[in-house]
Amino acid sequence: MSLECDVLIVGGGIAGLSLASELAPHRSIVLVEAEPTLGYHTSSRSARQLIPSYGPPSVQELTRRTLGLLAELQEDTGLALTTPRSFLLVGTEHDVAGKASGSMHPISHAEALQLCPQLQPGSFEAAGIDTSCVGMDTDLLLEYHQRTAEDAGATVLTRSRVTDARYDDDAWLVRAGGRTFRAGVVVNAAGAWADPLAGLCGAAPRGLVPFRRTAAIVAVGRVPNVGMPMVAAADDSFYFRAEGSGLLISPCEHVPGTAGDAQPNPGDVEALIERLNTLTTFGITSAARSWTGLRTETARGLPVVGFDPAVPGFFWLAGQGGYGFQTSSGMAELATELLTNPKAEPGWPAAVLQPRSAAESSGGAAPEDFVE
Repeated sequence: MSLECDVLIVGGGIAGLSLASELAPHRSIVLVEAEPTLGYHTSSRSARQLIPSYGPPSVQELTRRTLGLLAELQEDTGLALTTPRSFLLVGTEHDVAGKASGSMHPISHAEALQLCPQLQPGSFEAAGIDTSCVGMDTDLLLEYHQRTAEDAGATVLTRSRVTDARYDDDAWLVRAGGRTFRAGVVVNAAGAWADPLAGLCGAAPRGLVPFRRTAAIVAVGRVPNVGMPMVAAADDSFYFRAEGSGLLISPCEHVPGTAGDAQPNPGDVEALIERLNTLTTFGITSAARSWTGLRTETARGLPVVGFDPAVPGFFWLAGQGGYGFQTSSGMAELATELLTNPKAEPGWPAAVLQPRSAAESSGGAAPEDFVE
């Protein structure tokens, strides 16, 4: 006997959980996650920073909407989901100028050293600051979305990998975790597994590629000052920020990987520690913990959100790349609008993010993808 629902969400990361939380008051929801815990592969390995100036226009719009929704949520619930944490960009004049967009503005060399005195003065030429950024308690947000979804009647199941799916008689029959589910709509929020899931459901892949991104918590001889911004290289070669009495650091690698439990490559963290010890005076001594997450992206560098143009009842919510948490609430709101009113003409940014037909996809990225 099958378990019936209006919408079956596949994937228990921030994408799937935030949608379940938003959609559950309007539709009956089941969410299935293959792993024993939610948010395991990517969401639990986030940098926990929301940067409004990061990403193309549609992503920046969803980030602004997410920040607004999170502010309302914090006011209503008292949950401390975000804390102010500026974003400092350093590098050559050329690289900083190329990245200083949106809510970021240039600052002097001396001002940058005041914000992060541990930077070696000769390690950068120029700097930009985005003071609208916030740090994020990602664990608390994931817990909130799960609790809200379940309180609204959603069923959330772990250890439930999808093994079979077919569309029959205007409904999906999906086998996951030894159970059979009957649903009007399947939402593909499977992250690095989104294209394989699509293939299982008879949908064409979207060219989604998981890229590796490693991070580590390191001990330091010189404790970061209170209120220090997150600091990133304008050439995308590293970032660091305070994490307790130490630092969270990343080499910001953008290397194609495969769907799976990604682990750091030997020597990557050690090489970054050596480099940062020449660029800063923190005196990094050792890595307490390191990990690698997967940032799954489309060729266009934009998320894909909307009903598949060729497969009935199959809805994409994938390809968030490094924008997962910072767009999550705005993305869930947008996806809920599309799911509850599928015949409506999508506006911007939904029209930019919706899945294209094979003919449209062959033409590459449309100009409107990257302009307001």
